[in-house]
Formats: sequence, structure tokens, C-alpha cells
Amino acid sequence: MSSSTQVAVAGDRITVRDLELVEGQLARFVEQTPEAERAGLAERALRIGLLTLCNQGVSLSADVVRSEFERLTERMETTQRRAADALAATLREHFADDSGRLPRTLERFLGDSGSLRRMTADLFDENRRESAMGRLNALLGTYFDGDGSRLAQLLDPTRAGSPLHQFRTEVSDEFRRISERIAELEAGSRARAEERAKGTAKGADFEDALEARLGELARGAGDLVERTGAEAGDALRSKKGDFVVCIDPTRTRGVDLRIVIEAKDRMVPMRRFAAELAEARQNRRAAISLAVFTPAAAPSGVAPLALIGADVFCVYDPESDEAIAVEAAYRLARALALASLRDASVQLDVPAVQSALAEIIRQVGEVQSMKVRLTSISGAANDVSRTLDGMRLNIVRSVKDVEAQLRVVEAEVAAPPALTA
Repeated sequence: MSSSTQVAVAGDRITVRDLELVEGQLARFVEQTPEAERAGLAERALRIGLLTLCNQGVSLSADVVRSEFERLTERMETTQRRAADALAATLREHFADDSGRLPRTLERFLGDSGSLRRMTADLFDENRRESAMGRLNALLGTYFDGDGSRLAQLLDPTRAGSPLHQFRTEVSDEFRRISERIAELEAGSRARAEERAKGTAKGADFEDALEARLGELARGAGDLVERTGAEAGDALRSKKGDFVVCIDPTRTRGVDLRIVIEAKDRMVPMRRFAAELAEARQNRRAAISLAVFTPAAAPSGVAPLALIGADVFCVYDPESDEAIAVEAAYRLARALALASLRDASVQLDVPAVQSALAEIIRQVGEVQSMKVRLTSISGAANDVSRTLDGMRLNIVRSVKDVEAQLRVVEAEVAAPPALTA
């Protein structure tokens, strides 16, 4: 190749000018090629040569990288081997089974003759008086061991100086006073029962007590109670109907609305008594009838409160101050009487009334059950009394639920009639 040869590169194009190659063997090879093909042969030769040189450079670079990588791998293996040897030596120094620092330290503190075992043995040795267990045993023995212990002295109610001695005395005195009071009440009750049983005034006593109760209820509602057992009614010579309640006319728009009440202190067959109630309603021109029985005369299934057909039944014990069943029955009969004035367009929520009535009956039954407990368990008198107060409130609330179902009815009754053209 001469010094005048020029090689120019423009983009992807290579231009070679004045190229002269001195090589005898190659010259003879080119000489054998036809002259028209010699330019393409030279171009292919240049292309092949350049590609060969290019690929040879890449191979040289890969060899260099491979050589460096092998040297790096050897150095890393050497370093890792040294680190593994150092780590193994450190682990053996600290954790070896016999000569390691951790096993020796654990053995010194936790071994059979270690510090922890010696300290624990000294602390919990029951045979040593100065140990914690020895001191605790001595302390517990002083307070809890035997009849002479401090706790036994404090809890012995027979010792004059114990806190329970005064409590025992107060409880005994209170039980004695309660027993005396109960005996007095029972004696008075028996005496009154015997006195009433001797004469014919037994029924009159029951009606007197019931009249007083009905008077209280009527005054609270603005109604009027009349005792009519000795007076004839609308029917000829009929005196059916012991009491008549005239409901407040301001609630009835001036209509004469009545409730007839029958008081029974003796057993009467239900079939015959139902006929008597119907006769009493007709005799007294009443909308609703209310039957009040003594506990001994009440038919089965009536106590403490029941609604049978259009009749309200309840039980009242004149010997007791408890009259919640009479109050619930009175208010229920009054609400049903007001409901009888409703127009055909006003509908009564019967399921709601029945649900409220069932709740009233359940609550009244619980009140009477708790009343029995009150008389038989004197020690629980305060708790039972508070429970009774809560039950009374629940019963009144249930009666108000029944009255709420009739509020629309009463509004219809109390409203003035619409004027028609």
C-alpha cells in the first residue's frame, strides 16, 4: 500500500482511492479472474478482510474479560475462605460445647452448681428460717394457721372483740324483731278472718274494701263510683251489679258510659256467672262488666287478671295492701268502654291490645309472686320491695300501652261531629 492511498468514510459508505497492494500470490489469484469481475472481487476481499478484523477485535475483548473475571473469582474465593475460617474460629471460641464462652457462662449461672440454682435454693428452702419461704411460712402461720391465728380471731363471731360479734348481735336482734312482727301480723290476720267467718258480714267487708279501692281509682280518672248492690236497676226487681262506674262525660262527649262491677267472695260456676254479668250489664245499662274475686273464690285461669270475651276479670285480696291487679283491670275496662263508642271507621289494633294485656297479666303475676316472697323471706324485704316498685311501674306502663291503642278512638269520640250542608 502506497502513501498516496486515501480512505474516506461517509455515513455507511467507505471509499478507497489509489490503493495499491504488493503481494505476488494475491496478484496471481486476481490475474486469473476475468477483468470485468476484478472490481467485485476486490470489493468482496475488502469486505471480508474488514469483517475478519472486526470479529477478531471482539474475540480479543472477550478473552480479556474472561481472564479478568477468572482472576476476580480466585480473589473472591480466597477472601470467602479466609472469612469462613475466621467465622468458624469465632464461633468455636464463643459457642464450642466444652471451651466456648457462652457454654461456660451458662454453666456458671445455670448449671447444677451455678449461681442461680444456689440463689433459688437459698431463697425457697423451707427448712431455713431466714429464707423467703421460711419467713412466708412463719407469717402465714401467724395469720391463718389454727384457731389461735389472727384470721380466726377476726372471723369468730363468738369472740367479744371480733368485728363479726357486733354484726351477729345486730342480725339476731333484727331477726327476732321481724319474727315477732310476723307473728303479730299472722295473729291479727287469723283473728280478723275468724271474726269475719263468724257472721254474714264477710261479703260486706270485701265490698267495703273494694269500694275504697275503686273510689281512689275513680277520683284519679275523674269518674264516679256508685254502690248499687242494694238498689234495683232497669230490670224488674233485679239488683245485679254491685258497683257502677260512670266514666267522666268530658271523655265521652256527654254520653252516659258505664262500667258495671260484680264483687264475688264465693265460688260460682263460670257459665252461670257469665250469664249474671250479661244480666248486670243490661240491668245497669253498662258497656263493659268487671268481675272482682277474692283469692279463694277466683275461678281457674282468672288470677290475677284476664279478659274473657267482653268481660274483665281480676283478683283482689282485701287482706293485702297490693291492689295493682284491680288498678290494671279498672283501667283496661275503662279503655274498652271508651272503645265501644268508636265509629265504624275507627279500627282498634287488636294484636297490640292483646300483647299489652298479656304483658299486664305477666307483670301482675310476678308482683303477687314477689309479694309472697316478701312475707316469707324477711331478710330480703328491702330488695323485694324495690323489685315490686319497678314491677308496678311496668304494669302501669303496659296499661298505658293499651290506652295508647285507644287514643285514636277517644279522639274520634271527643271530636265534634262534622257539619253537613
